[in-house]
Amino acid sequence: MLTTTGVTIRFGKRTLFEDVNIKFNKGCCYGIIGANGAGKSTFLKVLSGELEPSKGEVSKEKSERISVLKQDHFAYEEYSVINTVIMGNEELYNIMQEKDSIYAKPDFSEEDGMKAAKLEERFAELDGWNAESDAAVLLNDLGIEPDKHYKLMSELEPKEKVKVLLAQALFGNPDILLLDEPTNDLDLKSISWLEEFLINFENTVIVVSHDRYFLNKVCTHIADVDFGKIKVYPGNYDFWYESSQLALKQMKEANKKKEDKIKELQDFIARFSANASKSKQATSRKKTLEKIQLDEIKPSNRRYPYIDFKPDREPGKEILQIKNVSKTINGEKVLDNVSFTVKPNDKIAFLADNENAITVLFQIISGELEADSGEIVWGTTITSNYFPKDNSYLFESDISITDWLRGYSKDPDETYVRSFLGRMLFSGEEALKNVNVLSGGERVRCVLSKLMLSGANLLIFDEPTNHLDMESITALNEGMEKYKGILLFTSHDHQLTQTVANRIIDIKKDKLVDREITYNEYLGIE
Repeated sequence: MLTTTGVTIRFGKRTLFEDVNIKFNKGCCYGIIGANGAGKSTFLKVLSGELEPSKGEVSKEKSERISVLKQDHFAYEEYSVINTVIMGNEELYNIMQEKDSIYAKPDFSEEDGMKAAKLEERFAELDGWNAESDAAVLLNDLGIEPDKHYKLMSELEPKEKVKVLLAQALFGNPDILLLDEPTNDLDLKSISWLEEFLINFENTVIVVSHDRYFLNKVCTHIADVDFGKIKVYPGNYDFWYESSQLALKQMKEANKKKEDKIKELQDFIARFSANASKSKQATSRKKTLEKIQLDEIKPSNRRYPYIDFKPDREPGKEILQIKNVSKTINGEKVLDNVSFTVKPNDKIAFLADNENAITVLFQIISGELEADSGEIVWGTTITSNYFPKDNSYLFESDISITDWLRGYSKDPDETYVRSFLGRMLFSGEEALKNVNVLSGGERVRCVLSKLMLSGANLLIFDEPTNHLDMESITALNEGMEKYKGILLFTSHDHQLTQTVANRIIDIKKDKLVDREITYNEYLGIE
């Protein structure tokens, strides 16, 4: 069991959270949620011992082992893949190294023999004889082929390194597992495998994630970092969200009733306090007024942008035809005679064995890239706009956000643009920041603003949830659901894809699968 007692974190005058008292129980999975900057990752560092709290303490049983998902993908470049995974159990790996060192001695002594015997005993207790096979199973399950297990980490692709570090964290059945954004850069198959692994994991899991579907699938509890506190709720993310919204609504309604009562009393006092015949009654009501205290509703750290895509005109019956489109990139044929027809009311989610195929297809449809062969035929009523996966080329100037967005607005008036940016969480001085210094999340909100101002009736989104916090993802999800135009999109966010798409197009190596079906139906999830 992992326990926090009176844990407080301060950086200078800023307090992230204070007096946190939580018992993390065996067999439970805790999802840590909160606004960007609220302190979710910092809290994981406190739990792991990487960061000392300003006050309070974190305690666990001495025999319990904590395993942490490492964030530095280049920390193990000189090690083999299999050894990197085994390093997840530091004690076991150190014993293996020390054993090898002793046995390699040319002058092996009796003392060395005794030391080796003790190491062998502990090695067996830690199930060391199965370490390599257990590590190989994890790697295979995560899609790392056996021929790569003994390669150096430096030889792997970035997305493969992510999987190896995840296998490292899961290796050796840790007592407490700390995972910070474990689904980032994972393919859908690996995410699904991880979900099942954690569901069946019998020890303690504490995870930070922006993936709502993942949190719903694996979590037994939600730990909400807000109001400078961390409060634990039983249930998954959806249960927390619905209950928290209900509680806030009830609090506001209770306050509204009190506010109405206060106004009634104030009006009475104003009218009758000067009237001698009713002065006693007025005094009584004044005392009643003084006793009413409005419950303090603290402003949440969470800020939801206002995302609403409104087409300037309805699309006609002819939308878009993709005819035998092919494209080769760096010698690899990523699109091979791809054909489909987009119909009115379509909201199409694209999947692919090679995710680059979707990006290339979207670039061709949007006109940013030319196909090697094939044809793109647009309906005469269609106007489109595009959300690229890599948006860096849009932000290479040193102009302000306001001037940047004014370039895409039909109404260039600064007051209008500043008002629009305020709804997208760029208020006051934030709207004057130069675009070339924006964070990933800020740039995404800018591109979403550009799409909203376009009035297009067909929108193309290539991984729009990358870099967004939970609140912005929720707002985007709702905006895409409400949109009355046509959507072509791809996203790793399961919940967004399930709730928005009414058609799935899966670009496989040898064929194209096209079905008018929900995402869960396509995956065979009930």
